[in-house]
Amino acid sequence: MANINSGTWEDPNLQVFWGEIAPCDHILQIYENDQLFLDSLEGFISAGIVAGDAVIVIATDEHLVEIEKRLDSRGFDTDPLSSKDQYIALDAQEMLSRFMVDNWPDEKLFMETIGSLLKRVQRKNRKVRAFGEMVALLWQQGLNEATVQLESLWNKVQAKNELTLFCAYPKIDFTEDMHTSMEKICCAHNKIMDGSPKPSTEIYYKTA
Repeated sequence: MANINSGTWEDPNLQVFWGEIAPCDHILQIYENDQLFLDSLEGFISAGIVAGDAVIVIATDEHLVEIEKRLDSRGFDTDPLSSKDQYIALDAQEMLSRFMVDNWPDEKLFMETIGSLLKRVQRKNRKVRAFGEMVALLWQQGLNEATVQLESLWNKVQAKNELTLFCAYPKIDFTEDMHTSMEKICCAHNKIMDGSPKPSTEIYYKTA
């Protein structure tokens, strides 16, 4: 993966990683299959709920259904969590339609859309963590520059709010000039989760 072996990234223990997630973290996973991705997303969400955080999940309908099944099987009743705005699940394609103009994320519309969402979940002074699959949908459509712009807009939101972000892309969509395209995406994040089927998950974080 781009730059991971260049000396600007370090590989900590997975348990330490989950324990050190901070409001300034923007986490990336480029995964090889849905099982690995859903395992990561389940951990991200469940750890947030246990910690009392507000959790926003913007994902495809298919992934929303699967993650709700997983949460239910672990004893998390999403209905009361949703009624308290502690768990908010939103369709990624519908969310994109709120701020995409001519295949480009309109900054004003994006800030209004995400701003109102954050205002809603921050009413009880909770920490906030959000997962977004909108970038993956744009990348899948070949809108590479629009994807990078959307990652940049998320970083702008994060700079003004205490917000932990998690993004995930299927590796299969990185087909042409993979090294260059992965480099652009990696540079928009400060932590990277390995998405390969290995006995233990690797985590990399920026040190400079």
